[in-house]
Amino acid sequence: MALFGNHYDYFLGYALSGGGAKGFAHLGALKVLEKCKLKPDIIAGTSAGALAGVFYADGFHPDEIAELFRKREFREFVELTIPKTGFLKNTGLHTFLKKNLRASRFEELQIPFCAVATDWSRATTVIFSNGNDLVDAVVASCSVPIVFSPQVMNGIQYVDGGLLKNFPVSVIRKKCKYVIGVNVSMMMPPSSKENIKTMMERTFNLMSNSNTLFDKSYCDILIETKGIEKFSMFDLQNLQTIIEAGYHHAAVKMSEDESWKIVKRCLRHNELTKKVHSQLSRFKRG
Repeated sequence: MALFGNHYDYFLGYALSGGGAKGFAHLGALKVLEKCKLKPDIIAGTSAGALAGVFYADGFHPDEIAELFRKREFREFVELTIPKTGFLKNTGLHTFLKKNLRASRFEELQIPFCAVATDWSRATTVIFSNGNDLVDAVVASCSVPIVFSPQVMNGIQYVDGGLLKNFPVSVIRKKCKYVIGVNVSMMMPPSSKENIKTMMERTFNLMSNSNTLFDKSYCDILIETKGIEKFSMFDLQNLQTIIEAGYHHAAVKMSEDESWKIVKRCLRHNELTKKVHSQLSRFKRG
């Protein structure tokens, strides 16, 4: 909880966008933010941002998260199904999260975390932030329609949060003094090869980009990872290149004077918070 600036629940929040495999750029950005000695008080993530965000909220370093995915292939995270609501099931991703996350409940995470999904029937954005459905919520946030079958939770079908809220800045905006947003989903050019996969990717890219404009304007610091538009939504082979691009663009943005002013305020707040906690601890000990 933010001690200074009483009308905010949190001082610093991170909002991580969706973007498929381009979401590995979040790991590069998170490394830069760590070098700035920043730690968020809350994280909101959509789709790939939820995947990166939940591991970071669970105490993993960005390099550790990258290592979990290194040398893996897309097919390890999915299971073919008879096309009805989607071509693939997210069973592999569910198993992967269950195996590697230390927390099984939202409340067990080291940093408060919000996973953004879409209620398929009601066509509304849903924010998951508490309870036992941590793994299911992240899987739901990543369930791209048509490609994946919806994730069913308590009888309700949920799909990728990027459908309506690809960049979840507004999810935490009113709760935070400052929000740093990392948007990895730039407008991708039409593919030279037209097939079902490339048509679906571009359709989802156009849709998700159209709903980010509002949220971009709500960032105190906006980090955008350009130059990775060419990579496929399901490309796990260029992980390191994508991470490096995220690192580069974050480093450039955080070196700007306006960004550094916010960093200094956050660091000052952290120091004051530590002093207050220290004094309270001494007072309690008598």
